[in-house]
Amino acid sequence: MNSIDEHIKKDQSEIQSAKAQGDQAKVRHLTDELHSLEEYKEHHPDDKHDPNALELFCDANPDEPECLVYDD
Repeated sequence: MNSIDEHIKKDQSEIQSAKAQGDQAKVRHLTDELHSLEEYKEHHPDDKHDPNALELFCDANPDEPECLVYDD
């Protein structure tokens, strides 16, 4: 994806498709991903890039060891 907005639209479309197919596991996965993307967008309104999984995780869990940044 080129932008977070494109990713959100893609997930919304795929959720509808998965619901039509009755794939509840995919619906849950995409719904969780969509929620994370929407939260990221809300926290970073000027950032238009498509965040990766680590960026989404760290946005929701900034105190986790994987997300801490140390200055030397």
